[in-house]
Amino acid sequence: MTGVIVKSQIRKKVKELDEEKVIGNVAEEVENALDEKVEEILKGAIKRAKANQRKTLLARDL
Repeated sequence: MTGVIVKSQIRKKVKELDEEKVIGNVAEEVENALDEKVEEILKGAIKRAKANQRKTLLARDL
């Protein structure tokens, strides 16, 4: 399965969020961990949508 997280976007967002500009690099393991978290969140959301007999995934399912 390909990941949904793009490492370059992680770096961009980290630089944006790091107000003190301390973090200079992002390890590859961060990308992998985020992919796993997103997958867990989406699986839960899919389960909730199905439980509500919907074919559309909504933000509230997250």
